[in-house]
Amino acid sequence: MHKFIEYINNHRYNLFYSFLLIALFAFIFVFIPKDETKIIVNYLENKTFDIRQSIISQNKSASKDIVIITIDDPSYEYLIEKYGDWPIPRNVYADILDYVQAQNPRYVAFDLLFIKSLNRIKGSDNKLVEGFKKYQNTYTAFNFDDYSFDLRKAPILDEKLKSKVENKSSIVTPYKFKNCRLIMDEIIDATRNVGHINTPKSDDGFIRAIPMLVEYPNYELNTNDYYLYMTTKLAVDYLNKYENENITKLTIDEQNNLILGKRKIPLTKNAEAIANWYGNPKKGFKYVYIWELIKSMEAKKNGEKELIPADLFKDKFIYIGTSVFSLSDIKTVPISKYMPGVEIHATLLNNILDNNFIKEASYSQNIILSILLALIAGIIVFKVNSVFVSNALFAISIFGYTYLSTLVMDKYNLWIWLVVPIGFAIFIFVCSYLIKYLLKSRDFETTYKLATTDGLTGLYNHRFFQDKMKTMIDEAKKENSNFSLVLLDIDFFKKFNDTYGHQAGDAVLRHVADTLKTCVRKDDYVCRYGGEEMTVILNNAKKEQAIFVAKKICETIASKTYELASDLTVNITVSLGTSTFPENGKTPAELVQYADTCLYKAKENGRNQVGFIE
Repeated sequence: MHKFIEYINNHRYNLFYSFLLIALFAFIFVFIPKDETKIIVNYLENKTFDIRQSIISQNKSASKDIVIITIDDPSYEYLIEKYGDWPIPRNVYADILDYVQAQNPRYVAFDLLFIKSLNRIKGSDNKLVEGFKKYQNTYTAFNFDDYSFDLRKAPILDEKLKSKVENKSSIVTPYKFKNCRLIMDEIIDATRNVGHINTPKSDDGFIRAIPMLVEYPNYELNTNDYYLYMTTKLAVDYLNKYENENITKLTIDEQNNLILGKRKIPLTKNAEAIANWYGNPKKGFKYVYIWELIKSMEAKKNGEKELIPADLFKDKFIYIGTSVFSLSDIKTVPISKYMPGVEIHATLLNNILDNNFIKEASYSQNIILSILLALIAGIIVFKVNSVFVSNALFAISIFGYTYLSTLVMDKYNLWIWLVVPIGFAIFIFVCSYLIKYLLKSRDFETTYKLATTDGLTGLYNHRFFQDKMKTMIDEAKKENSNFSLVLLDIDFFKKFNDTYGHQAGDAVLRHVADTLKTCVRKDDYVCRYGGEEMTVILNNAKKEQAIFVAKKICETIASKTYELASDLTVNITVSLGTSTFPENGKTPAELVQYADTCLYKAKENGRNQVGFIE
C-alpha cells in the first residue's frame, strides 16, 4: 500500500492529465453528440462489421437441410425460350410444387410475389391455388410499402395473416408501413402461410439485419397489427411441430429479445435480427437451378433418368426464388455485393435453427472498452521511454483489440465497437505523448533554471555568466558587433553582515538584484558574479551605452532607502566598472579584468561611482 501511494505521488501529474483527457473525451462523446459525427462513426463501424463477418463467415457451414431452388440467368433465358414470356404461367410453379412435395420436404417457401391473376393459360392460377390448399407446409409472401393512397388504396388484411405479439421492450419499435401490395385473394383464402418479405437497407445500401416482424394499421379499427416475416412464420410452425414448442404468441422481452420457445433472438430497435452470414462457397447453401428442375420433371414424366436425385428434397427446407439481376432481387450484404434475396431467407432460417444471431454490445459496455483501450495507450506512453517500443506496443494493442473483437463475434456472436475504441485510443496516445513531452520540457526548464540561477538573488549564476560571455563573443565576432559588461560591487558590504547579521546582508543582495533588473533591457543579462559582486551583460551595446547604464544603476541604487527589517532602513551604494568587446578585451577573462580594474578605480576615488581607466 505504501508503494502504491508513493507511485501515485510520484506520477500524480501524469495520472491527472490522463484522467482529464479521458473525462474530456467521454464528456464530448456522451453528452455532446454530433449528428454528422454519428453518421460517420456508424458508417465506419458498419464497415468493420462487414470485414469481421467476411472473415468469420469463411469458417461457417450453412445447414445441409436448406435447399434453394433459383431462377438464375441461364434459367431465366431457358424459361423465356420455353414459355415465351415473363412471368411464366402459374401452373409451372404448381408443377414444380408437386414435383418437390413428392419427395416429402419439411417446408417449401416461395420468395415470389403472386400479385395478380395471369390469364394467358386457362386454369393456370387455379392450379397454383390448389397447390397451396393441398400442401399446408407451403409458404408464400407479400410486401409492405409506403405508397400514396392516391396510387393504391391501402388494403385491409385478412385476420389470419396477423400475429399475436407482446412487446415488453421500451426500446424495440418495429417498422411501421402504411400501405401493402397484396397477392391474389385466392391464395390468401387458400392458406394462412403468408408473410412479408420486406428487408430495409441501411443508409449505405447494405442489409445486415432482417425485420422479424413489422406493424401495419387496420384502418377500419384504427389499430396497428403485427405481421411476421415469411421465414419467421415458417420457423414458428417448425418449432411447434418438430421441437414440441407451444408458441401461440410472440414476446419481445425487457432485454429486447424475441422469444421463440427456448430461443432468444436479440433485436435491434427496429425489431430486426442481425444475421450471421455464410460466406464460404464450398460450405454455403445447396442450389438447384430451375432449368435442371424442369428438365428432371420432364425426364420423370417420360420415364427417363432425372438430373436431380430422387431424395434431394426429402426432409429439407426448400426456398424458391430468383437470382437474376434484371429481376431486381439482388441484395448487398456484409459478405457479398450480390446476394439473391432468397438466400437472405435461407440465412435467417439457418440462424434460427442454430440460434446463432449477432448481438450488439450495450452502449455502456462499448464505452468501458473504449476507456480501457485508451488507458492502455496512456500507460504505454508514460511507462515506456523508447518511442519505437511504445509505438510498437501501441500497434500490437490495437491489432490485439481488433483480433479480440473478431474472435468475440465469431465465438460469442457479440458485436463490440471497433472504430470508437481505436479512435479514442489513438486520441489518448497522441495527447499522452504531447503531455509527456510537455512535462519533460517543463522538467528540463526547471532543471535548467536550477542549474543557471542563483538561489538567493534569483539572478543568473556565475556558471551561466561564463557560458553567456563565450556565446556573446562568438556572436559578436560573427556579426562584427559590440557588447559591453558592467561589473559592480556593493560598498561596505562586510559592514552590513558584521553590524546587522548575515540575514541583513542577504536582504541587501536581494534589494540590489531587484533594482538591477529594473535598470536594464529585457535582452540584457543580470548575473551574480560572486559574493557581493554582480554583473550586467549589455547586448549590442558600445562603451558610451555601458557607461550610461552603469551611471543609471549607481544613481538608482543610491537614491533609494532599503528596508532590512520592520524597524531598520539603510542606504546602499555601489561601485561600478565597465568594459566593451572588442576594444577592452577579446576574451571573457580580459573583459572581466578590465571592468574589475575600473571598479577598483571607483573605490579608490571614494565609491558610489563608475570608475574609468585613464
